[in-house]
Amino acid sequence: MQDQDINSQEKLPDSSEPLFYVGVGASAGGLEALESFFTHMAANSNMAFIVIQHLSPNYKSMMVELLSKRTAMTVRRAEEGMRVEANVVYLIPPKKNLSIFHGKLLLSESDHSRGLNLPIDVFLHSLADDQTEKAIGVILSGTGSDGVRGIRAIKEAGGMIMVQSEESAKFDGMPRAAISTGLADFILPPEEMPAKLLSFIRHPYALKTDRPPVLLSDEDGMARIFALLRERTRVDFAFYKPSTVVRRIERRMTVNQVNDLRDYVRLMESYSSEVLALYRELLIGVTSFFRDREVFEDLETHHLPQLFARLQNREARFWIAGCSTGEEAYSLAILSREILEQMGKRIDVKIFATDIDRNAIVRASSGLYPESIAVDLPPGLLAKYFQRKEEHYRIDRSIREMVVFAQHNLIKDPPFTNIELVSCRNLLIYLQPVLQRKALELMNFSLNPQGILLLGSSETTGDLADFFDPLNQKFRIYAAKGKRRPMSNHSEFSGVPEVLPWKNRARPASASWRGHDDDQMLERFLQSLAGDYIPLAVVVNEQMEPLHILGVCRT
Repeated sequence: MQDQDINSQEKLPDSSEPLFYVGVGASAGGLEALESFFTHMAANSNMAFIVIQHLSPNYKSMMVELLSKRTAMTVRRAEEGMRVEANVVYLIPPKKNLSIFHGKLLLSESDHSRGLNLPIDVFLHSLADDQTEKAIGVILSGTGSDGVRGIRAIKEAGGMIMVQSEESAKFDGMPRAAISTGLADFILPPEEMPAKLLSFIRHPYALKTDRPPVLLSDEDGMARIFALLRERTRVDFAFYKPSTVVRRIERRMTVNQVNDLRDYVRLMESYSSEVLALYRELLIGVTSFFRDREVFEDLETHHLPQLFARLQNREARFWIAGCSTGEEAYSLAILSREILEQMGKRIDVKIFATDIDRNAIVRASSGLYPESIAVDLPPGLLAKYFQRKEEHYRIDRSIREMVVFAQHNLIKDPPFTNIELVSCRNLLIYLQPVLQRKALELMNFSLNPQGILLLGSSETTGDLADFFDPLNQKFRIYAAKGKRRPMSNHSEFSGVPEVLPWKNRARPASASWRGHDDDQMLERFLQSLAGDYIPLAVVVNEQMEPLHILGVCRT
């Protein structure tokens, strides 16, 4: 009998393992916010809390003692190799950076070599990698922009984000920077966060246990969601990967505390803001300057110098498809400028950076980024190509003038032509195979012979492998063979209304379908004229915002 009891106990789940891992970032003014947060947090939530503060190297922290008075949970200073357990609060020690790997805490020395240490970003990024959908990021009072890169990583991994409201923060720099990303699921005073956090984690879709039926089985509900998205944003998500779409819908249902898909459809129908919230959730773009440094080093060492050396004309055209907030486009512009200076060669590099998300394009065009980008830039480039502007950096005008940002649907809108390099990283993975193939066909059509194609680490040329030579299989860098053939008919898209390129205003809900058809007729008419009379033109409004792109550039 005793042996049976032991065996049955061994089969029970480990009650010490947290259901969720909550990374809490705080800086100046953070003590009051932390005390308020933990005063209202239940001691038996089955969550673990890892608090990352900006601490002076010479400051003897009394945080363990102070927070122990505010919560019944155990409060510990983090130690190397310590396994994270539920209902425990862990505090970063001075002079250290903290990360998590397989549920264990790892300590490292703070890196001040670049003059900026971002411990909140360091931890939240590792938390996203380690715990994915079980990661929760909380940003409290503080100055600067530490945490912005970390919450982006958590959001991309499927986690949840809470940010202290600016008016409740003693110092609103960190909350303001986090809120400006548009990624916060909840913006609340610290005392209101615990209740919302508990209701969130108890939702069936958050727990991944006792889940309602799979959303895809409700075809009518999913079709209505796709229709609402297309009507409001003119983007059709029906051919996006079902697993990605369902995961994002589940997350919005959890945030809104809705259990049934039909109820969520009614919520979207009643509040257009929720349609836009789901739209942003589906288009989460996480990027950084010189992301995947080894890829850029390979471009710098081999492929870009070879590309510039073989060019006979004085212009090189690049296309960044899915550019998000512009970091990759500017990175390529900076890299090109550096290489051309070393080669002593004058070539006008023009980079077309496009994305379906207009808000991302607007942010990218401003060229303004939080101070946390300093850790992503190779030494010397920050001072050479950026100007400090309060708590931000603005990229130099000479680099901004190399990049043209535009709203563009990779699948629906005409591709650019006479292109020497196309970068489309981590976009194809969100599309079903039929859309992946069409996107690759369009990019192949855009590229000149020997032009470079750069894909994400989990992407390949797939069915179009015969059209490209691998230059570096590990880094997904390919060269176009220059094969040309008519584009596929893609009759499977015949029922999808055409998305008008460069349109900046969504069609009002009250507008008739006749107006949409008239727009399409006008677009086709202008394109037909452009084919004969206009090599390339862009129509803009009074605010210099692009409305239409006409024609193509001929080789």
